[in-house]
Amino acid sequence: MYWTERRTGAGRDTVLFQVTENSLCPSPAAMSQALAKEVPQEEGESGSRRSSWGLLVTAGVGGTLVALYAVATPFVTPALRKVCLPFVPATAAQIQNVLKMLENRNGSLVDIGSGDGRVVIAAAKKGFQAVGYELNPWLVWYSRYRAWRDGVHQNTKFYISDLWKVSFSHYRNVVVFGVPQMMPQLEKKLEEELECHARVIACRFPFPCWIPDHTTGEGIDTVWAYDLKHSRRCETKSLEITPETES
Repeated sequence: MYWTERRTGAGRDTVLFQVTENSLCPSPAAMSQALAKEVPQEEGESGSRRSSWGLLVTAGVGGTLVALYAVATPFVTPALRKVCLPFVPATAAQIQNVLKMLENRNGSLVDIGSGDGRVVIAAAKKGFQAVGYELNPWLVWYSRYRAWRDGVHQNTKFYISDLWKVSFSHYRNVVVFGVPQMMPQLEKKLEEELECHARVIACRFPFPCWIPDHTTGEGIDTVWAYDLKHSRRCETKSLEITPETES
């Protein structure tokens, strides 16, 4: 330790400062102690920042996976069912052919596996009270939005439902975009449930046993129309309910 002199002002006032050697040149031990105090603090701050970023990244990845699962599952699930009915949007030509088969028809209409609702909406614009059944909830919600956007929401209804658990007995017009694996079973179901005045319109694939009354379109745009009053079952049913007359 030593004293240093500093002269100030005109009168040369003398001010003595007490200076230690440690203040001018700290010893190695003092420097290491200071660094030891600072390093843990810096490491703690950087570790905290890394932990925060890790939590954010984990939350982001987890949220993305949950969102993908919620969106993809309704589209993937049909492929895992015994009878797969995938979503394939109807073409403009197919819709026009369906509407052609509905000419001079009236009453209620149902689209089995309505997808994004384009057939139901097109039929509603032609004056039908149209209903769509679809297993994919995202497509049902989108169909309702499209119907509202096109101004036909009052003439349309969309339900989230399995077609095998729904009765179609009160519909006069039935539209189905099916696949070959489901057509025999669906043919039997509709034959048991529908009245004789009903018309069934099949798109892409015909029914295996019924003979179509009308056909239009070519290739994948082909549409077959079946009037159940011409089927043997309906003729038998009509004979059974025909009252006997006295001769």
